[in-house]
Amino acid sequence: MRTLVCTSPHQISFSEMAEPEPITGMAILRIRRVGICGTDLHGFEGTQPFFNYPRILGHELSGEIVDNGGNEAFRSGDVVTLVPYFSCGRCHACRNGKPNCCETISVCGVHEDGGMCEYFQVPSESLVAGEGLDLDRLALTEPLAVAAHGIRRGGVKAGETVLVVGAGPIGIGLAWFARLAGARVLLSERHQGRMAFAQKIAQADAFLDPGQGDMKTRLAELTEGAMPDVIYDATGNLKAMEASFPLIAHGGRFILVGLQREDIRFSHPEFHKREATLMSSRNATREDFIQVLDSVHSGRIDPLHMVTDRVDMSDIPDAFPKWLDPGHGTVKALVRI
Repeated sequence: MRTLVCTSPHQISFSEMAEPEPITGMAILRIRRVGICGTDLHGFEGTQPFFNYPRILGHELSGEIVDNGGNEAFRSGDVVTLVPYFSCGRCHACRNGKPNCCETISVCGVHEDGGMCEYFQVPSESLVAGEGLDLDRLALTEPLAVAAHGIRRGGVKAGETVLVVGAGPIGIGLAWFARLAGARVLLSERHQGRMAFAQKIAQADAFLDPGQGDMKTRLAELTEGAMPDVIYDATGNLKAMEASFPLIAHGGRFILVGLQREDIRFSHPEFHKREATLMSSRNATREDFIQVLDSVHSGRIDPLHMVTDRVDMSDIPDAFPKWLDPGHGTVKALVRI
């Protein structure tokens, strides 16, 4: 079968591999769609902290079941997506209902090979029924589940003011789910193209460019001096993360959804006097996937609004450098396999 392999930073090429053989407990999927996310792009450019080479990319997936691996809840031909974070089920995190941060978690396309191939074998327990949704929307369930998990992790409540920093797919998803939680949503984005795109689909109450004027002053004006109750970083950018600490409300929360390699520095006295809460939000759980599917089914969210690029698998080697160029305007790319 044809497979696309990232052999080293900025190098991606096709390879032929044997098709997987049926194994009990492991389902075989005919992959039909792959969403491209920041993790894939960072892996391609060599900045993904959990990445080794060579690696087959792809964890935002949808496809058709070829073999159910013994999972009788599914049949051959069923259209599905999957939870792409494979956990041990035994460690402290797993035993406490947090398989998304399993001590030995293996994310397909990151820690192990992903689904940028024609046939892909995954644990049958990772399958998520398509519930009648099309392949495109199913492939975009995972990034929205990450956003839904972030909102749940941050405990966002109706009436709170939420600042989302970064208007990529995860940032837009955070804005959507924060609004569904009843929050007032402020969205910050430095890149003008992404800002213009987000203004069309994100439904935020206000949009802010951190490069224009003093953010603290502008946020104080928008919040009657209180500052945001909850801040989400969806940039994965060190400077953006550090710049958000002074913007937290007293008693507020700062949730890092974005990921980067370096140490974060902030003023302890400023953070301490706010009795602020700092937390990370990693991956998602099956509960979050189900919430996304329910939200899409009900029409409250449509992930297709964030798709800017559609390509065939054969176009990928030429497309990756373009997607890394901010001037290209890519927010979410979807690959047909």
